[in-house]
Amino acid sequence: QVQLVESGGGLVQTGGSLRLSCAASGRSFSTYAMAWFRQAPGKEREFVVSVGWSAGSSDYADAVKGRFTIFRDNAKSSVYLQMDTLKPEDTAVYYCSARRLFASRLSRDYEYWGQGTQVTVSS
Repeated sequence: QVQLVESGGGLVQTGGSLRLSCAASGRSFSTYAMAWFRQAPGKEREFVVSVGWSAGSSDYADAVKGRFTIFRDNAKSSVYLQMDTLKPEDTAVYYCSARRLFASRLSRDYEYWGQGTQVTVSS
C-alpha cells in the first residue's frame, strides 16, 4: 500500500513558477513509476508527466514540455514537479499518482493517488 500527499500548490501570476511535492509512504517507493495528472473545472483528468521507477526516463505532455520538470528522490520517497513559465491554462488541481514499475499516460493504470493540490495561474 502506498499513500501519497501533495503539497506546494497556490496562486501565481502568468510567467511565474511553482514546485509541487509528493511524499509517499509505504515500502518499495523506488519500484514505483510516478506521474502527475491535472484536472481543470469541467474537464477530464489529463496526463502531465511521468517518471519511471529507475528515474531514467520521463515523459511529458506536449502542453508542458520545456516548462515543467519532474524529479524523484528515492531516498526521500518523494517526487517533485517544477513548473516554470506558468500559463492560465495550467490552472487545475494537480494529482500525484503511482503504479508498479512502468509509467503510463493513462490515469486508469495508476493504483495510488494523492488528494490533489490546487494550482491557480492568474492572467
